[in-house]
Amino acid sequence: MSSPLPLRFLRSASDHEQLPESLLEVAIVGRSNVGKSSLINALAARKKLARTSKTPGATQLLNVFEFGDEDSGRWLVDLPGYGYAKLSKRQLQDMADMINDYMTQRETVVQAISLFDANVGPTELDLQTIDWLRHIDLEIVLVGTKVDKIKASQRGKKQRAAADKLGVKSGEIAWVSSDKGTGIPELRGQIAALLSS
Repeated sequence: MSSPLPLRFLRSASDHEQLPESLLEVAIVGRSNVGKSSLINALAARKKLARTSKTPGATQLLNVFEFGDEDSGRWLVDLPGYGYAKLSKRQLQDMADMINDYMTQRETVVQAISLFDANVGPTELDLQTIDWLRHIDLEIVLVGTKVDKIKASQRGKKQRAAADKLGVKSGEIAWVSSDKGTGIPELRGQIAALLSS
């Protein structure tokens, strides 16, 4: 499916218990500044659906986007980015607790889309997060963002290195650029299939 995902902003919440019931939810996970909001906008082909910011750490709530018809109950949920150093320890802990409670207690969460910066490669925090997602038995779609920042001659090498670090084959990672549209049609198809299942 290469047509834009039919997403609309539904609501934000600081606690999963504030959210109404849903049929199924797919969570987007990644560190601050990995391009989660930009990716949501690219998937929907809408520039201002998700708020982007030059400052990392702008997303500090659970932001819910509904897929398809109104009241479909099929959600894409943007989680706060992890690893943002300029928040207080208390804020970081509160955010970690919010994410943990959401992922482990919300029974309709069926899958996580885990983003990492393709140019930087998976960081220690990315690896810890992905290990945790595997530990709680959540299916994961791995996505390397910002591939347009990698020189064409370096792409294959960077992709192989990232796949080795993650313990998967290179073909098991979606390599995308929100700016250039690289890999976006394929990822749209994958997410549409998840949200339609």
